[in-house]
Amino acid sequence: MDNVSSHKHFILNGFSELGALRPVLFIPFSIMYSASLSANSLLLYVVISQRSLHSPMYILIAGMAFVDLSFPLVCIPNMLLSFLFDWRGISLIGCLVQMNFIHLVGTFPSTLLVWMALDRYFAICTPLYYYECMSIRKFLKFVIPLVIRNVFIVLLVGALAGRLSFCSRNVINNCFCEHMALVELACGSTIINNLVGLISVFLVFVVDFLIIIISYIIIFSSMLRSGISGVKALHTCVTHLVVISVSLTITLITFLSYRIRNDLPASIRVFFSTMYSLFPSCFNPIIYGIRTKEIRQHILKTLSRCHFVQTVPHS
Repeated sequence: MDNVSSHKHFILNGFSELGALRPVLFIPFSIMYSASLSANSLLLYVVISQRSLHSPMYILIAGMAFVDLSFPLVCIPNMLLSFLFDWRGISLIGCLVQMNFIHLVGTFPSTLLVWMALDRYFAICTPLYYYECMSIRKFLKFVIPLVIRNVFIVLLVGALAGRLSFCSRNVINNCFCEHMALVELACGSTIINNLVGLISVFLVFVVDFLIIIISYIIIFSSMLRSGISGVKALHTCVTHLVVISVSLTITLITFLSYRIRNDLPASIRVFFSTMYSLFPSCFNPIIYGIRTKEIRQHILKTLSRCHFVQTVPHS
């Protein structure tokens, strides 16, 4: 296919079915976006500012907050502007750049959950060697390979998408550039793109969740064998398991919505795709803030100093 005929400009047409009501979407999505920014910024500030929270578990939670803060920043502001001012145009280069950033940041929630599972494994199964195992020098051997994997897969998927020609439609049925939404507009065969996309999902999300599941099976088996009073040990794991369950559910729904198209309205796929980038970033800091006692206490102290929370004096 001659590259001259390939489109270099695209229209992001997500939620176009709503017509004149489309600008109304600015209200709920801006509320969720503001909640995400506020909650994750507060969680980051609390962990960074409190020396008592400078332990591996809390640093990993802060890492998740940073990812949850970054993910919506890549795509939501542009989406909100498109709702208000009907700015829907994007160049092919801009689309590829946005797609790479979205998928790169999107690979790290599950990877962070792997590191959190390893943190809980060392804390519960080898408590005497916990700080030795979680030292930067030793823990880097778990960090570097997964980071290299994520970066390599995203760059490969982006490079293959950049080689495609788009000679028919240039309307992307989404609010931002997503791999499958872009690839389905291509001329000619996209078998390699689809295959690499499926392999990347397996190598990142499936492998990460298998590691997480195996880690928690070992953790709970160790607790049962050693007779650890499960309350405190279990509480440290349940929070991560809640986040894992929500993350896995959102990921599966979003992935399947692009693979199962029969009788599924386009607006539903766009909604799931948008929630994939926005809902976990609103949900995760609330769960970590509520269920993690030390973080919750410091958040309440911070808010009370800012007069957002009224403290009740002890009699």
